[in-house]
Amino acid sequence: MLALMSPWIVGFLVFIAYPLVMSVYLSFTHYDLLNAPRWIGTANYRYMFGADDQIWPAIRNTLWIIVVGVPLQVLFAFGISVMLTRAKHGVGFFRTVFYLPALAPPVAAALGFVYLLNPATGPVNTLLGHLGINGPLWFNDPAWAKPSLVLLSLWGVGNTMVIFLAAVLDVPRHLYESAELDGAGPLQRMRWVTLPSISPVILFAVVLGVIQGLQYFTQAYVAATVAAGQASQAGGTSNLELGYPQGSTLFYPILLYYHGFKYFDMGYAAAMALVLLGVSFAVTLVILVNSRRWVHYGGAVR
Repeated sequence: MLALMSPWIVGFLVFIAYPLVMSVYLSFTHYDLLNAPRWIGTANYRYMFGADDQIWPAIRNTLWIIVVGVPLQVLFAFGISVMLTRAKHGVGFFRTVFYLPALAPPVAAALGFVYLLNPATGPVNTLLGHLGINGPLWFNDPAWAKPSLVLLSLWGVGNTMVIFLAAVLDVPRHLYESAELDGAGPLQRMRWVTLPSISPVILFAVVLGVIQGLQYFTQAYVAATVAAGQASQAGGTSNLELGYPQGSTLFYPILLYYHGFKYFDMGYAAAMALVLLGVSFAVTLVILVNSRRWVHYGGAVR
């Protein structure tokens, strides 16, 4: 039995256990990748929550993308799935159309949205201009940068949509028929039949969205970097600004990346990574514990 499990055991020790133990050790050291790690105790953690003036803006931005972005993604994916279940014609076509954006690589999707939302030459603002609307600056405006990223996340919500679609189609028809015989309207059937029946899937989508929000990096980093480069070419700003524009896209994982691979402070980056791991575990645990109040499994609340 041990021989059969040995591939998993070796993989766990090499790719999970060892990196985790080394991250814990490095978080108590100063390590710049060039010299041997130097033990400094809890200095990294004290600096993180005391002297680092960028950590709290990064935390606020990350909380914003979770509190605003995750509910919108869940609602949008659920709404599309419900509409697709009620479509009479071209269901396969529309399923494909809504799912295809999820196949786009995150970097390519971010580049595409920066082009579409270019305030000067992008087709979105051009169309708004023809309608007499002065379009926003999107990724170049601190007030619109995070909403622009939310639009990007809604565009690529196909994976969650497919999961919701399968869950909605799996709701037993006799429950709808019973509710209809009792005089329940469409909204009441949605409230008392559809949502309780798919509540485990909603829980899965929320947990997955929160974890992805805590690790939100690629789209924000690419969009901010490209938008800053465009503004620099236009003479507006420096393309080296962290969290362009004005720190509005500075998320926790981006700050972690900068400390580790831009400033070569791997000890501090390891401390940030461990804090992120702990927060992810704690938030997931809180969601799962509170889910007993509203998640239904086979007609019973657990």
